[in-house]
Amino acid sequence: MRKLKNSELDRLSVEEFKTSKKTPIIIVLDSIRSLNNIGSVFRTADAFLVKKIYLCGITAKPPHKDIHKTALGSTETVDWEYLEDTYSLVKKLKVERVKIISIEQAENATMLYDFHPEKDTTYVLVFGNEVKGVQQKVVSASDEVLEIPQFGTKHSLNISVSVGVVVWDVFSKLKN
Repeated sequence: MRKLKNSELDRLSVEEFKTSKKTPIIIVLDSIRSLNNIGSVFRTADAFLVKKIYLCGITAKPPHKDIHKTALGSTETVDWEYLEDTYSLVKKLKVERVKIISIEQAENATMLYDFHPEKDTTYVLVFGNEVKGVQQKVVSASDEVLEIPQFGTKHSLNISVSVGVVVWDVFSKLKN
């Protein structure tokens, strides 16, 4: 087996990315503190052709050198928008008939491995602050809550890791 060269990876150009069919996933970042985490989320969104990212609350916006460091140019490919209030955004998106899903440890949450996305449905995945998580009123307004099962002693993952795990899982289930 031989590692592929960058020239063999058949990457999309920025224009090809912008005009390509997107995965019906929208990411909402609810007051994410770490600029590196924000950049990493952009990179994950680019990798899986995510439709859009909403940056809310204290979440920083591009351009910023610390976001750029981990985003590696994906802030130029992935559609994004800043809105101050996550709850107002969720209420607005509900009118558009998308499915709002908070990623959180909560009563009656669906374990990620038990989640089965429906075809022809757009999923809004809400990820919360590194310390406080997703705001309770946003969790309460969600159509569903997904929990990433964890079996060690910490029961928490870095936000950028959580985004990678959940987006990959939903993406792969939608593709199958």
